[in-house]
Amino acid sequence: MDILAEPALLPRLDSDQIERRLAACPRLPSLGSINDVLRELLDAEQCYTSQVADVIRRDPSMTTRLLRLVNSVYYGLSVPVSSIEEAVFYLGVRQIRRLAIVTPVIEDLQKLAGRTGFPWREFWRHCIATAIMTRETLGEVQTNGDEVDYVAGLLHDVGKIIMIAAFPKYFEQIQARLREEKADLLRMETETLGIDHCELGAHYLRAHNLPAATIQAVRFHHHPRQATSDVRVVAAVQVADLFVRHAAIGSSGNPEEVTAEAWVAAEGWTLLFPDTVEERTIARANMERSLERLSTILEGLV
Repeated sequence: MDILAEPALLPRLDSDQIERRLAACPRLPSLGSINDVLRELLDAEQCYTSQVADVIRRDPSMTTRLLRLVNSVYYGLSVPVSSIEEAVFYLGVRQIRRLAIVTPVIEDLQKLAGRTGFPWREFWRHCIATAIMTRETLGEVQTNGDEVDYVAGLLHDVGKIIMIAAFPKYFEQIQARLREEKADLLRMETETLGIDHCELGAHYLRAHNLPAATIQAVRFHHHPRQATSDVRVVAAVQVADLFVRHAAIGSSGNPEEVTAEAWVAAEGWTLLFPDTVEERTIARANMERSLERLSTILEGLV
């Protein structure tokens, strides 16, 4: 009986080959327009609900998500909402600002990834949950007026999508090996392709001129001590990512289990709370209490 030979490993690429493929990767209009959309909503926030509604109404996808979210179990409304103005009233502009980020980014990145056999709904649940928990975690140590930390959490794994788009065969081989071997994801990516998803994502976002905090979080969310700026944002993304993986909310595409011990021992905690264990303990308790609320919000969004 013939024994089927295992597929040959793909040749590892050098930096020039990687650069050329990345350069051919399409630019995403949603990434370039994040700041414009947020600025428009911030301006509308100072005015009337009708003006915020006008901003939303121009985007049918955002309108659909907005109504689905406000009519989700989380808001517990006895009568369904069908008016955008009414939805704005219930949700508030801050929630809508986040919705304005999520909708076009997910749609653009999904197009970039194509029809790759990957659990996309679960991946987006992981990314949005990480964005929400990044904001919650960072809120324990500082007050933020913008959504940079939320964007950083949402895009922290964007390198995996870029890998699918620019290096699909390598991505498939890495995923196949991950199913068979228990190995560190970043090490396997580097050994197979020549670059890991963190460096790949940061390189791509840098070309889109995204804020430094987002690029730093994408590049260093596995090792926040290596960040050269915006260390608190990077640390919060690491903590949120591990928390969401530990809670098994969605799927990041990394099958390695995150134990309770690994989550609470993350270096991000020390960077966020260098002086007191008590504050760290309170922050962890607050995150754990948010689990039920988080799951319900995600049902309305994804």
